[in-house]
Amino acid sequence: MPAGSGGRSRSKRPSMFEVARLAGVSHQTVSRVINNSKDVSPATRIKVQQAIRKLGYRPSNSARALASSRSRTIGLVAGGVSLFGPVSSITAIETVARSHGLFMSVMMVDESACTLAGFQELCGTFLEQNVDAFIFLTPTDTMFQAACQVEVSQPRVIVTSTHGITSVEEALSRRRGDGQIALTGIDQWGAVQRLARLLVSRGHRRVLYMAGPDQWRDAATRLASWKVACARCRIRTAVVHARSWEAGESYTLMNHLIDQRGMSGTSLPSAVVTANDNQAVGVARSLKEHGIRIPSDISLVGFDDVPTVDNMFPPLATVRPRFEDLGVATMRQVLALLHQGQPVDFPVTHHGVGLIQADVIQRRSLGYAIKRL
Repeated sequence: MPAGSGGRSRSKRPSMFEVARLAGVSHQTVSRVINNSKDVSPATRIKVQQAIRKLGYRPSNSARALASSRSRTIGLVAGGVSLFGPVSSITAIETVARSHGLFMSVMMVDESACTLAGFQELCGTFLEQNVDAFIFLTPTDTMFQAACQVEVSQPRVIVTSTHGITSVEEALSRRRGDGQIALTGIDQWGAVQRLARLLVSRGHRRVLYMAGPDQWRDAATRLASWKVACARCRIRTAVVHARSWEAGESYTLMNHLIDQRGMSGTSLPSAVVTANDNQAVGVARSLKEHGIRIPSDISLVGFDDVPTVDNMFPPLATVRPRFEDLGVATMRQVLALLHQGQPVDFPVTHHGVGLIQADVIQRRSLGYAIKRL
C-alpha cells in the first residue's frame, strides 16, 4: 500500500490494539486471551482468536514477560548430548514446552570437564535472560553435584540416575539456592533386575558384564543393580570395567578376554551383558572375528535400544529406556513447579527420584544357555 494512504504498511507487524479493534474488545481483553486467563467468556475468546488469525498477529514475548513478570523461557543445561538418550529426552522436553507456549534456551556442556564454577557461570547467562526455571541433564557425578549446588532461586528439575559416587541424599544436602527442586530419571535398577531374571529363565548362570565409565551415574546404577541381581539370582559374574561407552574400546577388551581365556583354557561365559548398545556392537565384532556365534555359542545383551540395533545380525536384545516419556515427565514437573499443572505421578520413586520405566526387549541375540559337559 502506498505511503501516506492511511493504511498499515504490509511490512509492519500488526499490534495488539489492531486485534482489539477488529474483535471489538479492549486491548486488556486481548492480553488476557493471549495469556490464557480464565476471566474471558468463551464467545469473546473466539472473537479475539479469529482476529488474531485474520491479522496474523504474533504476541511479543518481551511484552508478555513485562505483563506477567515471566519470560516464558526455560533454561536447559545438558551433558551427554553425543548419546542417543539425552538427545531423545531433550527433543521431548522442547516439544512439550512449545505446546505450552514456552521457549527453551539450551546450553550443551562437556560432562567430563564440568566444574561448579563453570556451571554457575552458565546459569548466570540464563539469569540474564530472566528464565522462569531450569532443567539440568546431569549424566556424571560432577554435573549432578554442580546442579544441586548451583545458587539459583528459580525452580529446577534435575534429570539423573539414582546411584553414583555421590548419593542423591548427599548431593541434596549440599544444595544451594532457595528455588524448589525435583528429580527425574529412568528406572534402570528395575530393568536390570528383570533382565537378570530373564537370563536365568534361559539357563544362563555364568555371565560376563561389561560396565560403563565409573563417573557416569547411569553406569554406576546399572552396575550396582547388576551385582544385587546376580546375588539374588545366583548368577556367577565377572565384571570388565570400560573407561568409555565406545564400541572400539569394548572390541579391544573383548579381544583381550577371549585371548586370555584361550591361553588359560578357561571357557567363556554363556552370555555377555554390556552397559550400553555401543559396547555390544564392539563385543559382537570381536566374537564374530573369533568365530564365536551369537547366540549359538554365546548370548549378547545391550542397553539403550539405539536405532539400528534391531537390524544387527542377529538383532540385539537390549533394554529400552523410555527416553521420550522421561522428557515429557521432566517438562511436566517444571510446569508443576511453575503452578501450571499437577506434579507427575511416577510409577516408581527411588531415593527421591521420580522414575520412568525401562523395558527389556527380547531379540535373537539372547538365546538359551548350552549345557557344556
